Amino acid sequence: MKQLSTIFAIGVLALFLGNQALASDAGHTSEAMEHAGQALAHGEDGHPKVLVKHAEKALHHAQAAEKAHAAAHEHMSEAIKHIEESIKHGKMGHADEGAKHMREAIKHMRESGH
Repeated sequence: MKQLSTIFAIGVLALFLGNQALASDAGHTSEAMEHAGQALAHGEDGHPKVLVKHAEKALHHAQAAEKAHAAAHEHMSEAIKHIEESIKHGKMGHADEGAKHMREAIKHMRESGH
């Protein structure tokens, strides 16, 4: 049930960011947020393998956004660190810790302004 409400919230956020992406070319950030939300939901539901799958996709897009948006570099760099930690903990089977790091990554991606 947590997963469903989290997915819905991320979907609304992705819709908002998707509209913003058209105006500010923030496509990679939007994709990173979408996959980060999925990783968070699966981490909270205790699915470490699926957390890793989405966290790796979030990492790919966050790294691309980092390169594309130098002004937001600091927050995106922090987001990448937390996504990498989320992946590490997910691979160790620590879904709760992976979710904690993904939550921090989402916070930094939001603060990046993209």
